[in-house]
Amino acid sequence: MNQRSTITFRFREATAAHILCLIMALVGVIMLSTGLGYIKIPVAAVAKIIATKISGNLGFLEGLDEILPVVVLDVRLPRILTAALVGGGLAMCGVVFQSILLNPLADPYTLGVSAGAAFGASLAILLNIHFLGTYSIPLFAFVGAACTLLAVIYLSSSGEGWSSNNLILSGIIVAAILSAGISFLKYIADEQVAVIIFWLMGSFGSKTWADVALTLVFIALGLMVFMYYSRDLNLMSLGNRTASSLGVETRKVTLILLSTASLVAAICVSVSGIIGFVGLLVPHMMRLITGPDNRRLVPVAMLSGGILLLCADTITRAVLPSEIPIGVLTALIGGPFFCYIFWKQQKTRKIL
Repeated sequence: MNQRSTITFRFREATAAHILCLIMALVGVIMLSTGLGYIKIPVAAVAKIIATKISGNLGFLEGLDEILPVVVLDVRLPRILTAALVGGGLAMCGVVFQSILLNPLADPYTLGVSAGAAFGASLAILLNIHFLGTYSIPLFAFVGAACTLLAVIYLSSSGEGWSSNNLILSGIIVAAILSAGISFLKYIADEQVAVIIFWLMGSFGSKTWADVALTLVFIALGLMVFMYYSRDLNLMSLGNRTASSLGVETRKVTLILLSTASLVAAICVSVSGIIGFVGLLVPHMMRLITGPDNRRLVPVAMLSGGILLLCADTITRAVLPSEIPIGVLTALIGGPFFCYIFWKQQKTRKIL
């Protein structure tokens, strides 16, 4: 075995070890979180209920209260899995945006996706649209985010492709216009303004297995696309000219990755509302552990984002005296933590 093969083997081995540890941690957090709440459920009972659901063997439920399977399977587990999936989706989208835009402050909302989703959802709430039941607001949020992405790409496009500066500036312009539109909708909403504000702050309350399935499908597709282009993404992190000289079709890859990341973020926002800092913090935290290689960073950030957001949701749901919107908690925790990371990096640069 030559030196290059040895390095590749060790890289894959280290990546597998990181992913395995994070999967075990995520499963553990899911089990613990499912047991926490107004009704305390032992982890062993949670495991038996899940095993019964998977295997169909009702013998596991002997000696358990009949209400517990309902609490676990119909109330808590859909919310918990949705929180983990949304956190993972936002985190891996953050990795992609930071690599493509060459901006460490980029996150899934840099291109105005969150503002588009918020405008669509606010419009649905204001007009009292319910033709799809509980999915009406998520549908309008997704359409708003998708239209925002198209507008940003159109504004930033040129004959030579999309530059990171043009994309960021276009995102800021469109987001500013949509933010003004949201403020106007809140102004004329009257009694519905409280519903709009609550949605904008983010929540995982009343999630169902349909929400889990919808989020899982899009995040799985997004992960496959990101992993397929992870090598190209590594090269694009060096700059478009360098990537083009190494055979990467930068315009095509940029469009595919930006569209996929924005649509995954749009699905997450449409399901949960606006949740900030997850896509910004997790890539930075994991990059310190795994390095900048996106072949390892994307899956590790996805799992870590799921753990982080699930822990935050568990705190709001089962630890605090009263539940607060998850977006508020992530901002309160993420803001100071990101300031600390930024200060530490600046201090390190001064020493060097």
